[in-house]
Amino acid sequence: MAAKSSSILRRALLYVPASSPRMLTKSLGLTSDNITYDLEDSVTPSAKPSARHALQQHLTSFPSRPSSIRELGVRINAITTPFALADLTALAPLATVDAVVIPKVNSASDLTFATDALRHLALSRHDPASPDHNPIKLIALIESARAVTDLREICAASPYLSGLIFAAEDFALDLGITRSPSLSEFLYARSAIATAARAANLPSTIDLVCTSYRGAEGLARLEEECRGGKGMGFNGKQCIHPSQIETVQRLFAPGEAEAEWAVRVVVADEKAAKAGRGAWTLDGAMIDAPVVGKAKSIVEKAKMCDLDVEGLRQKWKDQEPE
Repeated sequence: MAAKSSSILRRALLYVPASSPRMLTKSLGLTSDNITYDLEDSVTPSAKPSARHALQQHLTSFPSRPSSIRELGVRINAITTPFALADLTALAPLATVDAVVIPKVNSASDLTFATDALRHLALSRHDPASPDHNPIKLIALIESARAVTDLREICAASPYLSGLIFAAEDFALDLGITRSPSLSEFLYARSAIATAARAANLPSTIDLVCTSYRGAEGLARLEEECRGGKGMGFNGKQCIHPSQIETVQRLFAPGEAEAEWAVRVVVADEKAAKAGRGAWTLDGAMIDAPVVGKAKSIVEKAKMCDLDVEGLRQKWKDQEPE
């Protein structure tokens, strides 16, 4: 059974090269749901040992995660490489590591290996009987046709799995296709990933990287991709530059109008329930159980995103079902 947690919020997942001392230091001053230090794509093979050591030193240089960062992750090298076990051995025991991103997950066995390694290398964190029980979460990068066809098995492979990430560039390479502005060539894979994650009750689905981030055109492209991904069921997006974080986190949070609608529905539903009414109307639209469920989900996410839900409840405390 995969890990479940309604408290996990990963709107933005920012990759920071572990081989860059300047970026390692700068990352701690950022505000982001997730910072993931990268030992894979941004580090050349010859530099991987030194980058691993630098990251280990960095993660032991501060006593706890900065409050402006909800989660610190590490993207290790693929399980099939000779670097993966060394990455896990060096980093899994560190208390500041909240999550491990596993690239190129092609089958359930990749996550099984990582799970067994974590249990061995960070025993107290993964022992339910230990007072230090706080398992490292796994996030799987889906990058190939094989992975997409094996999503059901992948989602059930580890009790520590808490999310899926779609890696568009590697997926395009695997299929021999070219990424287009419409992203239509990724429609099936993205839909499959979002659906599989929801079916497995994983709390996090992270959409593809937006490769444009400079100027007005890059911002417009990023906003378009965020809205498209959110509409497909993703609740976060990979970032490759700090300038993308604010936009991504804003667009993957409930908007003001959306949050206000949800609070109105929840407040009115509480009154309808007391009156024994199962269905009612609001602003001329019928409100039934599925709509109420959606509204409650939006309210919970709005709270996690630090929106003023209590203020909205006070504003609409006299809201009555029609």
